[in-house]
Amino acid sequence: MPKILIQMYEPFMAFQIKQKNQKYHGDHDRDPGLDKEIIMSLGKLPFKQLEKDHLIFYEEDLRECGIDVTEASVYAGVCTHIFREECGLHQRKASYRGSVKDFVNFNAKQDAELLHKAMKGIGTYEDTILMLLASRSNNQRQEIKVEYKKAHGKDLVSDLKSELGGLFETLVVALMTPPISYDASQLHKALKGVGTDDDVLIEILASRTCAQIKDIVKVYKKECGGKLEKDITGDTSGNFQKLLIMLLQRSNDEGVDDNRIEKDAKELIAAGKGKVGTDEDKFINILGNRSHEHLRLVFDAYKKVSGNDIEDSIEGATNGNLENLMLAVVKCAKSVPAYFAESLYRSMRRAGTDDQTLMRIMVSRGETDMLDIRACFKKMYGASLYTTIQEDTTGDYGKALLYLCGGND
Repeated sequence: MPKILIQMYEPFMAFQIKQKNQKYHGDHDRDPGLDKEIIMSLGKLPFKQLEKDHLIFYEEDLRECGIDVTEASVYAGVCTHIFREECGLHQRKASYRGSVKDFVNFNAKQDAELLHKAMKGIGTYEDTILMLLASRSNNQRQEIKVEYKKAHGKDLVSDLKSELGGLFETLVVALMTPPISYDASQLHKALKGVGTDDDVLIEILASRTCAQIKDIVKVYKKECGGKLEKDITGDTSGNFQKLLIMLLQRSNDEGVDDNRIEKDAKELIAAGKGKVGTDEDKFINILGNRSHEHLRLVFDAYKKVSGNDIEDSIEGATNGNLENLMLAVVKCAKSVPAYFAESLYRSMRRAGTDDQTLMRIMVSRGETDMLDIRACFKKMYGASLYTTIQEDTTGDYGKALLYLCGGND
């Protein structure tokens, strides 16, 4: 008898019912009798699947047990996602703000075999691929990749690419890439593609920590065959290039110099709006060399003295890609989750969905701060990120993004 189902189901029942009521009914003391129907339906599920020797559930299995899978915000379409969300409560650290977590009772060999079966023969079971990969952490996906190679002598990513297509293929390949390698590949694509994609350079270099950027530089050299700084210098120019390189070389993103806060604020005021010309170097030197914590205090002092937000001054003092980069640094210094919430909103609410930006953020922030991004999104735009993605995307691609989102607020 498969142990994984028993181990996953044992803590599931109590947690799932309680969490369902809290999340979707706002009711902490709901009468258990009201949940009798769903308890009975969920009770049938493991019994019937164990009889069939199944380790994985599909939508038709839930329907057979009387579970309404159309209520996607409550029942995610496949039961393993619910298991992962609720059983994970045993292990969660309060500080963890990602939506994608290590899968409970993870078995890399078993997952590799499930993926192989999903791609074997006529047709491909996209739902299996989607559900399995979106509910595993990146480290777990790398383990699956190793086990797949051992068992079948082939590269899992290559097989996935041969079986899938379109945006879903692009998203799955991104999920199978280690985070630092993914950032490095996105930067390389932005620099070496047709024209330079300034938005990618801005997003990654403005939002990543110093430690992450150092790792990106190393991986870029190893996997992309060049030096990131050299490639940026060769593809950009002027003060935009100067600030990018400063962000690339920044050695510390922590700490506050109390003696410089007021001085920095006054230098920015003197350099900015309302003057004959703008001393962009002052903005660049301060934005490129101070920690986020220090910059937040400088921005507070700036507003106190000038009466203006720093963003307003930047918008009035410069333009183009330099303005976008400066604003990104300011927004990330104030709140990285709010910066990404705004970027996600723009990716879906402009004329035509910017799927590349949408995918990049959902993949790169899934194990970092997606819960905070969701909260900022709801606060800033009055709608949940989950619902907005649901309205703007379709098919397996859309389903996978919803998994990465992790829930409806």
